[in-house]
Amino acid sequence: MFKYLFGPVPSRRLGMSLGVDLVPKKVCSLDCIYCEVGQTTKLTTERKEYIRYPSLIKELSAYFSNNPDPDYITFSGSGEPTLNSRIGDVISFIKEKKPHIPIAVLTNGTLLNDKQVRRELLEASVVLPSLDVATNLTFQKINRPELNLSITRYIQGLVNFRSEYQGEIWLEILIIPGINDNLRDLNALKEAIIRIQPDRIQLNTLDRPGAIADIRAASMNELQQIVKYWNLAPVEIIAAATKRKNLKAYRRDTEEAILETISRRPCTIDDLQKILGLHINEINKYLDTLEGEGKVQPQWQNRGLFYHSQ
Repeated sequence: MFKYLFGPVPSRRLGMSLGVDLVPKKVCSLDCIYCEVGQTTKLTTERKEYIRYPSLIKELSAYFSNNPDPDYITFSGSGEPTLNSRIGDVISFIKEKKPHIPIAVLTNGTLLNDKQVRRELLEASVVLPSLDVATNLTFQKINRPELNLSITRYIQGLVNFRSEYQGEIWLEILIIPGINDNLRDLNALKEAIIRIQPDRIQLNTLDRPGAIADIRAASMNELQQIVKYWNLAPVEIIAAATKRKNLKAYRRDTEEAILETISRRPCTIDDLQKILGLHINEINKYLDTLEGEGKVQPQWQNRGLFYHSQ
């Protein structure tokens, strides 16, 4: 059992992906209202060695010695990976030991205004930053940033990274109806996209309830209307979560373990994590699929969001 590695998990965008968790739950520079990991417990832009480099290298070495290679090695996990001051060293270690495995960094992008952070990500194969808004008022409403962050510096960091980085940038934009799908926000986002010039623009919405209640997913028609309105290329709507089952990383035993646990009693994600010993991101990916198939149903209660079997 690894403490800082999870999976490989079935990723819609990256196939069979081995996750690397560089910060504890949930250390982040944002406290997004839609986050499936839950509310941020440490809101910060302070970079430090949150998880010790030797511990990460020990686990990666053990994994490489005893397991087949995944399609990707992905830096994501329980918080913002670029907050770990040794992310560049971990990437360099993987490139030395497994140069043929592509490395993906899933980041909220807020720290790319830091030249040192941009430099540390240069060896990654693909960087997947998020940008949900380009106006300050909506930035505060959706992403609830650390006090020192501004939307202007956030976007400029992405622009600067594009000019320095030779790999692919896949920019993810998550739409929450009634909050960031108005014309003012859509026009501001389009201007920012044109400045950033990502290789892909990936339009997304909620798979399941986020950190707060009373927000909903955008429909496929709503997302298609945004694509049509922007008239930018290439914009893609990320595939439905249920298609994860077509990936070779999808494990039926993991699905069955989650369903059997929930059938005994409703559970929160934290409950499932403690009972099953799985990483929260891995549980989230299976819940996305199970809810999409109508096999589980979320319900807000006093202690949080519980999942019931159908």
